[in-house]
Amino acid sequence: MKVLLVDDHLVVLKGLRFFLQTRLDIEIIGEARDGKEALQQVEKLQPEIVLMDVIMPNMDGIEATKRIKTEHPDVHVIILTSSSDRDHVLPAIRAGACGYQLKDVDPNLLEEAMIAVMDGKTSLHPQVSNQLMTHVKTEEHDDSFHALTLRERDILKHITYGQSNKEMAAELHITEKTVKTHITSILGKMEVQDRTQAAIRALKHKWFEK
Repeated sequence: MKVLLVDDHLVVLKGLRFFLQTRLDIEIIGEARDGKEALQQVEKLQPEIVLMDVIMPNMDGIEATKRIKTEHPDVHVIILTSSSDRDHVLPAIRAGACGYQLKDVDPNLLEEAMIAVMDGKTSLHPQVSNQLMTHVKTEEHDDSFHALTLRERDILKHITYGQSNKEMAAELHITEKTVKTHITSILGKMEVQDRTQAAIRALKHKWFEK
């Protein structure tokens, strides 16, 4: 995994590099101190994963994430910050982040989160998940679920389980290409940008609870 570190605190960058460079599957290819520099580094270095802080000078991590996902949709952005405030969590998810971890996360769990997003899954710190489920305001009316076909509902349910495209394809006995086609349709009907937002909405509305 080629990783770009983005944080305005040098001590954080040093700590992340110290841990991650000991992992055989992780290659730290660069660092950035703010959102603007992150955009430049992503363009130049083409990382697979960006570990992104939120509160930074010049351009914050949320705006940087949004622009990265627009210009480089295949880059996986994991927010790594000290704040689980919903005013940061929700905009980050909407911007396209596929993970949101807090800086107190166990280093081994951070590595697991990185592996998960590379496998097409989402990765949220438990405290962040609780914030989303507790504080996100539920829309009064949402017809998007009824617009989904039975197969699309099945795919969405598996997305909420955190399964990758490969895992869904194996369990549902269809090809990964077919899974991707269904997911594209689901995102369009739900008017969301990515599978993370789709999963959060499904969980929020308790669509798959018995």
